[in-house]
Amino acid sequence: MAMLPILHYPDPRLRNPALPVAGVDEAIRQLLDDMLETMYAAPGIGLAAPQVNVSKRVIVVDISDERNAPLYFVNPEITLRTGVEEMEEGCLSVPTIYEPVQRAARIQVRALGRDGQAYEMAADGLLAVCIQHEVDHLDGKLFVDYLSELKRRRIRRKLDKQRRKTL
Repeated sequence: MAMLPILHYPDPRLRNPALPVAGVDEAIRQLLDDMLETMYAAPGIGLAAPQVNVSKRVIVVDISDERNAPLYFVNPEITLRTGVEEMEEGCLSVPTIYEPVQRAARIQVRALGRDGQAYEMAADGLLAVCIQHEVDHLDGKLFVDYLSELKRRRIRRKLDKQRRKTL
């Protein structure tokens, strides 16, 4: 497995929609494993391939406290959204920033698993929020897009200031 570099907002590559995966082969399984290792090390609870500069519709998620319940989504498609929930979100591509975002409270998602088999699952609470957040990345959307223009400008200034300090 390998650690992958994570792109940071406002990198324009984060805005590119990801391409569908033709099938789950050994290269995709390796990408899933590398993404999982990167996500755990970051540390995070979800990671989308565009965040590591790979234009594929692939995400990994693990909301367990023990970090031992990974979920793999290849070509995920949210087929149903119900209810509304507001939860504070953060993002590995927007480090140190946490803001409340409204999303569907419950979802139904269809995807291919790590084994290449199609499956569907229902999710609610944190898992539903995390899956929606990561699927947004596949479409070139970031959680900051749900915020006001004023908040986005403040976040960008704060991140620019942090980057200057580390140079």
